[in-house]
Amino acid sequence: MKFILLFGPQAVGKMTIGHELEKLTAFKLFHNHMTIELVQPFFDFGTPGFERLVNLFRNEIFTEVAHSDLPGFIFTYVWAFNEQEDWDFVQHSTSIFEKAGATIYYVELEADVEERLKRNITPNRLTHKATKRNTEQSEAELLRTMKTYRLNSFQNEITAENYIRIDNTNLTAQEVALKIKEAFQF
Repeated sequence: MKFILLFGPQAVGKMTIGHELEKLTAFKLFHNHMTIELVQPFFDFGTPGFERLVNLFRNEIFTEVAHSDLPGFIFTYVWAFNEQEDWDFVQHSTSIFEKAGATIYYVELEADVEERLKRNITPNRLTHKATKRNTEQSEAELLRTMKTYRLNSFQNEITAENYIRIDNTNLTAQEVALKIKEAFQF
């Protein structure tokens, strides 16, 4: 099993690239909004009920997949590097797969904010992420979180053996997925 953690700021292209990587590898994509969109109709984002259910569903899916015969699994995540809670989540999530014998791959994406603002309103994003359909609110959140959170790592901050960072400002999702596939020989 190969577990790919595909992370970066909002609207950097994680889900779209994940879909392309899924096509190239037959790995399964679990983008972070799959659980967010499931829970959001019942509990507001960030409330205790929301957090508990999102984490419960993710943990259960991770555990089941880690012990399955799937060849690979892609998970997308917005990792706030200045928040210990996010480091703990990444450690916990990857350890589920490591304990089951999986190899972990870290793929960090970055793109200019102007490009991310364009991607924030693409039809593909809005189709898969109902909570982003209020584009004014989504754009405001994207800009606000840039001031609050550090959403890309510092150089050499991630020391994992299987790690790449890609600036995909001027690359298509297909090009990035191919770079990932080639870099890790999937």
